[in-house]
Amino acid sequence: MELQQDLIPQKKTIGALDHAFFLCMVFCFWFSGYIYVPVFSLYLEDLHFSYGAIGIILGSYGVTQILLRFPLGLLSDILFSLRKQLLIAVFGFSVLSSLLFLMFDSFFFVLAARLFAGITASTWVMATILYAHYFNNGNASKAMGIMQFFTVMPQFASIVFCGLAAAHLGRQVPFWMAMAASVAGLVFCCFIKDPSAPPANRGTIRVNQYIKDTLRLPKLKLFTILSITAHAVLFITVFGFTPLYMNQLGMGDAELLWVMSAFFLPHAAATLSFVFLRFTSRIAYFVMLISFAVTGVCLLYVPFSAALFTVCITHACIGLALGFVFPLLLSHVVEISSARLKMSVMGFYQSFYALGIFLGPLLAGKIAQLVGLAGVFYGAGSLAFAAFFVMLAQKRNMIN
Repeated sequence: MELQQDLIPQKKTIGALDHAFFLCMVFCFWFSGYIYVPVFSLYLEDLHFSYGAIGIILGSYGVTQILLRFPLGLLSDILFSLRKQLLIAVFGFSVLSSLLFLMFDSFFFVLAARLFAGITASTWVMATILYAHYFNNGNASKAMGIMQFFTVMPQFASIVFCGLAAAHLGRQVPFWMAMAASVAGLVFCCFIKDPSAPPANRGTIRVNQYIKDTLRLPKLKLFTILSITAHAVLFITVFGFTPLYMNQLGMGDAELLWVMSAFFLPHAAATLSFVFLRFTSRIAYFVMLISFAVTGVCLLYVPFSAALFTVCITHACIGLALGFVFPLLLSHVVEISSARLKMSVMGFYQSFYALGIFLGPLLAGKIAQLVGLAGVFYGAGSLAFAAFFVMLAQKRNMIN
């Protein structure tokens, strides 16, 4: 199997308005996908789904990402002329996802809606690559920093608006907000500019060789395994069963907003600190090691947290710790890949950490059904400690 690649890419002029349209599109991209997430598990419980069924639906978000992100990363340069059209299409999937949530409440249609949301998230690889072309080669890190900020900001905004909307207007309102953001994103997407130009010359890429070269990269599998674990913890807890645990404690949507803010503000602060901080491999190793340990301890303590204050404190510590883990793993993956393999490596990394998004909630749902919600947090804490011990065993490999 052979594909074609640009040898001499050309740039179109990109102005401030082009950046504004693109970043507004990115805001809508994440806002539409996360606006209902804080109360999603509670909404599913209101539909009288079992914990096992809830786990399947929550985990399904990762299925389409597992299937699509690696191919999209691998084919990103090949599909350069279709990037804009693909982004427009996925906003259509996002609109369809919201409509299914609003119109149906059966397991099949709710599952389908969440799968469509996963298709939308799968194209994040394509969006980051496209925006990188808005900058000169020397400013790639600046481009990714801006994209990271516009990932964190709408996620936090969605958490705030979701909490307020659900508390005062009902748990279906966030789906209407998701549909509105999806439509707005589709409109913005129509106006974004693709700076890529048709190539003057074309060379040949052997896809099989690209895959083999990607898989041979040292440390890639190690960093991916750690990321799978971290994403599993994230989607088991804050984006999964934490709202159900709070509901079990007798707390409502207003209290949920406090817990989500307690998690997300330190998480965002840790993530955005990377704009100013630089880590050596040794410092990065110990920061991640401590972060996994802190995450594990806090998760094991969550079942003993019966008051809002203690739930907030534990989730704030987890948010801060994971806020360091995700960017450090991402930067390691970028560093170990050559320029030729960067996009396929990123696609591989994002596809396989989606295993955590899929398997984490799926297994957590089974655990909750068998032993209760406390077991979910014990299981998530065990995953964090497993990552901690993997890092201890691979210390020499990670630092060198």
